[in-house]
Amino acid sequence: MAFASKKEDESGLSSYYNNKTTVIQEARVFNDTPVSPRKCRALLTRIVYMIYVGETFGTQEATTLFFGTTKLFQNKDSALRQAVYLAIKELATTAEDVIMVTSSIMKDMQANSDVIYRPNAIRALCRIIDPSMAQGVERFFKAAIVDRNPAISTAALVSAYHLFPFAKDVVKRWVNEAQEAVNAKSSSSFFGSSSSGGGGYLGFGAGSNQPSGPQAIQSSSYIAQYHALGLLYLIRQQDRMAVTKMIQQLGGGKSGAGTTLKNPIALCMLIRYAAKVIEEDPNVQRQMIELLEGWLRHKSDMVNYEAARAICELKAFLQLFLSSPKPVLKFAATRTLAALALNHPQAVATCNVDLEGLIADSNRSVATYAITTLLKTGNEASVDRLIKQITGFMAEISDEFKVIIVDAVRSLCLKFPSKHSSMLTFLSGVLRDEGGYDFKRAVVEAMFDMIKYIGDSKEQALSHLCEFIEDCEFTKLSVRILHLLGLEGPKSPQPAKYIRFIYNRVVLENATVRAAAVTSLAKFGVNSAEVGLKRSISVLLRRCLDDVDDEVRDRAALYLKVFKEKPLADAYVKEESVFSLAALEAKLVAYVKDPSASSEPLDVSSVPKISRAQAAQEAARPSSLDTIGAPIAKSTSPAPQAPTAAEKQSAYAQQLAEVPEFAPYGTILNSTATPAQLTESETEYQVTCVKHIFKEHIVFQFNVSNTIPDTVLEQVSVIMTPQDEEIGLTEDFIIPFPSLTSASSPGIVYVSFTRENPTQYTIGSFGCTLKFISKELDPTTQEPEEEGYEDEYQVEDVELSAGGDYIIPSYATFGSEWDRMRSGPSATETFLLGAMESLKAACDSIVEVLNMEPLGGSEIPTSDSVHTLQLSGLATGGGGKVLARCRMTYSRGTGVTIELGVRAEKQEVCDLVVAAIA
Repeated sequence: MAFASKKEDESGLSSYYNNKTTVIQEARVFNDTPVSPRKCRALLTRIVYMIYVGETFGTQEATTLFFGTTKLFQNKDSALRQAVYLAIKELATTAEDVIMVTSSIMKDMQANSDVIYRPNAIRALCRIIDPSMAQGVERFFKAAIVDRNPAISTAALVSAYHLFPFAKDVVKRWVNEAQEAVNAKSSSSFFGSSSSGGGGYLGFGAGSNQPSGPQAIQSSSYIAQYHALGLLYLIRQQDRMAVTKMIQQLGGGKSGAGTTLKNPIALCMLIRYAAKVIEEDPNVQRQMIELLEGWLRHKSDMVNYEAARAICELKAFLQLFLSSPKPVLKFAATRTLAALALNHPQAVATCNVDLEGLIADSNRSVATYAITTLLKTGNEASVDRLIKQITGFMAEISDEFKVIIVDAVRSLCLKFPSKHSSMLTFLSGVLRDEGGYDFKRAVVEAMFDMIKYIGDSKEQALSHLCEFIEDCEFTKLSVRILHLLGLEGPKSPQPAKYIRFIYNRVVLENATVRAAAVTSLAKFGVNSAEVGLKRSISVLLRRCLDDVDDEVRDRAALYLKVFKEKPLADAYVKEESVFSLAALEAKLVAYVKDPSASSEPLDVSSVPKISRAQAAQEAARPSSLDTIGAPIAKSTSPAPQAPTAAEKQSAYAQQLAEVPEFAPYGTILNSTATPAQLTESETEYQVTCVKHIFKEHIVFQFNVSNTIPDTVLEQVSVIMTPQDEEIGLTEDFIIPFPSLTSASSPGIVYVSFTRENPTQYTIGSFGCTLKFISKELDPTTQEPEEEGYEDEYQVEDVELSAGGDYIIPSYATFGSEWDRMRSGPSATETFLLGAMESLKAACDSIVEVLNMEPLGGSEIPTSDSVHTLQLSGLATGGGGKVLARCRMTYSRGTGVTIELGVRAEKQEVCDLVVAAIA
C-alpha cells in the first residue's frame, strides 16, 4: 500500500484529496450501477474524516450527502453498511429532513436481525429521531439493552444516555432493562449471537456440521456493565436513597467478593459514586467506607488504586502501593500523598518510613514526590537529615522538579524557623549550581520569604544573595535582589558591608542592573543615619554621572539632588505608596480619549495610591506547591476573579461613551464601585443603581430586571424626587428603556441632573418610583398585546453620600502627610455613637460610611476602651487628598465617643467628611 510522501503532502495533494468540493463531486459514486463498495467506503471515510478534523458542510451540502448515502441501504456489503451508518450519524446534525430514513434504520434494528451493523443502526437512530418519537422506538431499545451481544447492548445503553436529556420520562422506564444489563453474568462476543440465521461471520465458513447461526464466543470484557451503570446512575441521580441502595447492592459486601460487576472500569465508576455519596450524606459514611476497604483487595490494580484514592481523602491508605514493584503504582501513590499532605500532613506521617525508602528510587519522578511529601510531613528533628539527603539528589533531576523541592523547603523553613541556618546553607549551595531562570527564581524567592518572615535569617540570607549577584546571569533576578538590598540593607547593624557588592554591579553589569544599583545606593544614603556613609555614597554616585547610559546618569543626578533636600527624599525615596496601576491606566485612557484634555497637563493627584505591600500582593505568583498535587475526586473550577474598582470604572466609562446624550459631559470623575440594591432579590422587578459623577453633572444608572416571563414592560423609566428641594441639582432628562422582557433583562434607564454649583459636593436623598406600561405576551406568538396599562412600582431611596460617590480610598504615609497638611484646611468635631457595642463595630461603620483607606492596621482596635483610626482618601473633581483621624473611647453605658479630625486640601472636602459622619 503506497502512502503519500511528505513532498506530495506539502504540495497540496492531500488537501485536494480531502477538499470539500472534490468530495461532493465524487459523491456521484453512490449512484453508480452496480455500486462499488470499495469506492463508496473510501469516500465515506473521507467525509467522516473531514468532519472529525473540523470541516463544516452547509445545510444543502450535508442534505445532499446524507440522502446520497441512504441509497446504499440496499447493498449487502456489511463493511459498507457500517460506514454508511457512521456517515449518517455525523451528517444528521446538519442535514435537513433526516427523519425520513427512520423506517429504513429500524429494519436493521429488529431483534431477529443478525447483521453486524445492528449496533451502528442503533447509534444512528439516536441521532435521527425527534425526542417526541422516543416512545415509538421504546420496545426496540428495551430489547437491544438486554441483548446478549455486548456490542448491541452497549450501543443501546449509550444511545439511551444521549436521549435522556430530551426524553427523561421515556428513558426512566428502561430502568429494569438497565438493571438486567448490569447484572448480566455472561455475554457473547462482538460477533456472537444465539439466534439462528446465515453462515459464519459475514456469511463465510458455514458448513453442514456447524450450527446454523454465527458462533457465540464468550466475552471477558463485560463492558456493557459500565455503560449500564452510567445509565442507572443518570436515571436515579436525583434520588439519593436509590443511589445508595444501588451502590450497596452492586458493592458485594464488606469483602467486595459478592459483586456482580466484572468490568474494572464499572467498578471504578461505582467507587466514584460511593465517594460522592460519602461527601453528600454523612449518615452512610461508615457503610460506604467498608465497601471501599473491601475493594482495596480486588484483583484489579485499577480498582485498588481508585478505592485507595477515594479513601485517601479521609485517611492515609496508600502505604500499600509504596512498596509495589510497579513504577506506575508508586508514582500514583506518592503523587496522591503529596496532594493530601498539603492539607492533612499528620495523616500522611505514618507513611514517612516508606517514603524515605523511595528517595533513592531509580524513577526520579517518584523520588521527587517522596521528598516533597517528607518535607511537608517531617518534624523538626528530621529536617537536618532530609536536607542532607536532598543535597546529593538535586544534581540528578531536572529544573522542573528542583523548583518543586525548593518550594517544599521554603514551606518547611517557615514551619520550623529555628532550622533556617541549615536550610539557607542548602539554598545557597543549589544557587551556585547550574540551572535555568525558573529554578534560580524559586531559590531567590524562598530566601526573600525567609527574610520577610524570619528576622534572625536576614543577615545570613542577604550575604548569600550578595554573593549570588556577583555571578548572576539573569538581569531580572539581579534587579530584584538589588531592590531588596536597598530596602533591608540600611536597617542592618552594619549597612556599609553591602556597599561593595552593590557598587560592583555599577562597574560590571549591563545598563538595567546599573540603574537598579544606583537606586539601591541612594536608599542607603537617604535611610542610613551614618554621616560618613552618606558622604561615601555621594562620591560613588558622582562617578555614575559619567555613565554611558542616560538612565543611569539621570538617576544618579536625581539622587544627588535629593540628598540635599529632605522633602524630596521623603517623596522620591522614602515614599511607601505607589499608584494603583489599574486606576492610572483608566485615567490615562480617559485623558487620551478626551479631545479637550490635551490643552491641560495630566492631573495625577486624582489617581488613588496603594501600599507597596498591596502592590506586591496583586503581583504575587502562585507557589508551585499549589500545582503539584494529584487531582482529587471533588474538583471545582476556580471562581472567576472579581473585577477591581478601576476595571469597573473603565467599563462604566466605555458604556456611557456609547450614549450620545452624555458626549458633552466630559470625563467621568467617579462611578459607584458596588451597585446599590433598591429592591429585594425575590421581588418581581429588581432594580440596582449606579451613580456617575461628572464635573457639572450627575447621572443615575438604574439596572432594571423583569422576572415575569409572560409580561413585557414598555417605556420603562424611573421618576426621581429629591427629599430636599434645595439640594442643588436640576433634572435634565430621562432616557427610558423601550421594551423589557425577562429574556432581555436587565435594561438600563438613565436619569441626568445638572450640578448648580460644580465646586460643591451635593449630598442628599431621592425617592424613586419605577414607571412602565405593562403588557401580556401572547403564549403562541410571544408578541405583546396591543393594549396595556400604566403601572408604578416603589423602590428604595437613592442616597448621594460622601463615601463611594465623592471620596475614593487612597494609601498614604499618615504621619508625614498629617504633619504636612497641618497648616491647610481642617475640621474637628465630636460625636457620640450610643448604638455601637464595641470599638471594632465603630471602626467598621466609619470605614464603610467614608469609603476611605484604613492605614497601618488601625481598622483593628488593639484595646477595648481606647483606639485611634487613621484614614486616607482622595476627593473627586480636584478635591485632592483628605486624611481623617478618629480618636475614640468606649464605655459600656454610653457607647463610643469619637473625636473626628479632618485635614484636606480644600475646606469643602473637610465639611463633606464631617457631614457624612453627622
